Amino acid sequence: MTTVQTSTLPTAEALRAQVREALQAIGSGAELGEPGGHGAAAAATSSHGAAAAATSSPGAAAAATSSPGLQASTPITGEVLFTVAETTPEQTDAAIAQAAQAFTTWRTTPAPIRGALVARLGELLVEHKADLATLVTIEAGKITSEALGEVQEMIDICQFAVGLSRQLYGKTIASERPGHRLMETWHPLGVVGVITAFNFPVAVWSWNTAIALVCGDTVVWKPSELTPLTALACQALIERAANDVGAPQEVSRLVQGGREVGERLVDDPRVALLSATGSVRMGQQVGPRVAQRFGKALLELGGNNAAIVTPSADLDLAVRGIVFSAAGTAGQRCTTLRRLIVHSSVADELCDRIVNAYRQLPIGDPAVEGTLIGPLIHETAYRDMVGALEQARADGGKVFGGERHDVGDDSAYYVAPAVVRMPSQTAVVHNETFAPILYVLTYDELDEAIAFNNAVPQGLSSSIFTLDAREAERFMSADGSDCGIANVNIGTSGAEIGGAFGGEKQTGGGRESGSDAWKAYMRRATNTVNYSSELPLAQGVHFG
Repeated sequence: MTTVQTSTLPTAEALRAQVREALQAIGSGAELGEPGGHGAAAAATSSHGAAAAATSSPGAAAAATSSPGLQASTPITGEVLFTVAETTPEQTDAAIAQAAQAFTTWRTTPAPIRGALVARLGELLVEHKADLATLVTIEAGKITSEALGEVQEMIDICQFAVGLSRQLYGKTIASERPGHRLMETWHPLGVVGVITAFNFPVAVWSWNTAIALVCGDTVVWKPSELTPLTALACQALIERAANDVGAPQEVSRLVQGGREVGERLVDDPRVALLSATGSVRMGQQVGPRVAQRFGKALLELGGNNAAIVTPSADLDLAVRGIVFSAAGTAGQRCTTLRRLIVHSSVADELCDRIVNAYRQLPIGDPAVEGTLIGPLIHETAYRDMVGALEQARADGGKVFGGERHDVGDDSAYYVAPAVVRMPSQTAVVHNETFAPILYVLTYDELDEAIAFNNAVPQGLSSSIFTLDAREAERFMSADGSDCGIANVNIGTSGAEIGGAFGGEKQTGGGRESGSDAWKAYMRRATNTVNYSSELPLAQGVHFG
């Protein structure tokens, strides 16, 4: 399957210049070491400021000069652009301590005043939307439109959180006792640890941070080690916002590193809530460790999302929704459409139309106008895609597309999205491959289609394309889709911030962003107030 290719790739030096320009505009004084350098010792611009090192950004905990640092790479060319100082375990502990100390005053700050910090962050995001989007494109490989959309998502959640700061409502409950009032109140929880993944390097941080801050919590963030540059930018913006409104900078800390740094957040009893986005395997390790210390965990894990296309579906609409959901972000969203369950009467036509649409998708430099498919994040992602397609063929699948594109740089991995007609939902279909592979299955009865949808261990997002109200309602009902998101006549990706985001089963059960997801960031207290001169006991108990 041939596809359109956009222009040649930029040089690493051009990308480095764009990074420096964007960070400077945002106000980050972070030191960036040269590729192959060693942390601050080889530096020219990294932040971090817990304990020891002399750094320019007090919110980011800096590694000692002997640390090799994190390699800040770009999937656009596959090259290392800079090194970023890595936070040591001791500095991670110090960052948690700072956030815990800040919590003692932040929790009693009135919520609308806490909201002013988030409001200012939102204003700065509006001002620097293009700068931050440039960093997202360079570091995560997103096309410009999607990178701008991710920053817009940050702006949206800030606006939502500011309104929420005046709406942290409890309830008044009817008491069975005369002269008594029963109610519930919500109080700040503590330090929130946030671990995020590469594919939404800034939005998921903002979902957690904006809500946590207005709820009276403080935050310690460990971003993906694949996206340290966007994290430095976000930290600079939250520090600027804190300075502008007079809030303590310690309400938001940044720690950079790999597994060891993340484990400090997982195991530290001062971290009241750990919000972690990543693989199912990561969640299986994180969840029990947080539970062992009786902390709270909010897990956003794998998604193996499906869409059902019924005989009554508007196929023009369905094709548009399917192509974006399956091929957008090069198949690297947790909500990417990975399984298409099509009625046998329309399967051939629909598959032909999707394959034809895929041929028209421009693949190449994500910063070039008109590009719709950017790179996979790294070689491992490409190898996983190749392995999955080989297994699908071995299982009897017929593959259209999926080939690697020669962009003139062997270190970058650009691929055509793949459509795979499968005879059944085999093991490879049950596993989430983080790449643009769309497995197509056919069905004859709606019960069969819903069973296919629910048969996988993940339960994040799902959709149905139909003009039959009964089919739509059945899909959204108690015996319909078992996912946290169930859509009608739209794809599985592109959720708005107003609803709670998350899923069931191996997706983890956590909810972030809108609706009442804020309750995960607070603790509930039930209060009984006796305003009478009597002391009746509940349930009619008499004692003396």
